[in-house]
Amino acid sequence: MTVVWRLSHAPVPSLTIDLIFFPKDRTNRMSSNTFQMRYSRIHNMRSLFSLFSSDLAIDLGTANTLVFAHGKGIIVNEPSIIAVNKVTNEVEAVGKEAKEMLGRTPGNIVAIKPMKDGVIADFRHTEKMLNYFIQKAHNRKMMVHPRIVIGVPSEITQVEKRAVMDSAYRAKASEVHLVEQAMVAAIGAGLPITEPGGNMVVDIGGGTTDIAVISLAGIVYSRSVRMAGNQMDEAVMTYLKRKYNLLIGERTAEQIKIVLGSAFPLDKPIEMEVKGRNLIEGVPKTITIEDSEIREALSECIATIINAIRVALERTPPELSADISDRGIVLTGGGALIKNLDKRIREETGLPVSIADDPLASVVLGTGKMLSDFKLLRKISID
Repeated sequence: MTVVWRLSHAPVPSLTIDLIFFPKDRTNRMSSNTFQMRYSRIHNMRSLFSLFSSDLAIDLGTANTLVFAHGKGIIVNEPSIIAVNKVTNEVEAVGKEAKEMLGRTPGNIVAIKPMKDGVIADFRHTEKMLNYFIQKAHNRKMMVHPRIVIGVPSEITQVEKRAVMDSAYRAKASEVHLVEQAMVAAIGAGLPITEPGGNMVVDIGGGTTDIAVISLAGIVYSRSVRMAGNQMDEAVMTYLKRKYNLLIGERTAEQIKIVLGSAFPLDKPIEMEVKGRNLIEGVPKTITIEDSEIREALSECIATIINAIRVALERTPPELSADISDRGIVLTGGGALIKNLDKRIREETGLPVSIADDPLASVVLGTGKMLSDFKLLRKISID
């Protein structure tokens, strides 16, 4: 119950004090209205500041975060890693600097990957990381309130969606729009998504593989499987641990995948020296491994992705299937760079398979095109 004191002049010269008792619900209503007015004022101020900020498209990936500024192109391309001091709770490094620290930090510093399987796993550190990338994109810290478009996996939940939007708003965004990664990957790869014809895109990222069949700027079928680059790194680590009793870190596993990883036998075999710790003797050890061994290590991951593509093809309407048989499947994302993956999918499905011109940047380039086409953004936005 709220008490308000009111001073009023009575006909007599003395002052009277009236006590007015407001019911509780009226008080709540007033506080709610006050909150809405305050939120509206903050939003209007942010909209005003947004006039002085570049609109940004962000591919908030599990492995890498890319930022595209309207009229400038890709201005940030860094790993989604943040290094934090556990004692002071201050950010020590973000992006490339933090990745160099991965597995090499002292006890008081921890290198964190705040994104997992394409969604936010650590809300607080994602907000700090986003804030850093937004400020870096503008080369300043003051009065930065951009409009932001962010690509997210297709099977994202409402809670995960809200976490992405809240992180962006807390990182001083004035407006936030979410779009499906598979859709913007198709736009970034140059597919004619607005035409009445089937387009199939497979976006193999760090945490998820997004598969979609698109027609008339809409998604006919989409599926997101949690099998992508990070799981491949883990498969390489597990294989070497089991076969050679060799323990290696995430960065080394990723390097092996990039150099030796393949989905189909290569024309010319390649090999690589790998350094790690021998689990039995407990001392550093160097071994030489071949591409055939890493192909074996990745076989289960590749099979899961191909199986998901088969399911997508089975559930595609016949008219669109006919279009896909002509146009083929387009691969985007970092996973598309695995040697002979296109050849393996071609062998398994019998369809033509092509890799996008810039697979690593397809999602952010497609999201960037939304900044100059708000009519299409309204059509494909999922918020």
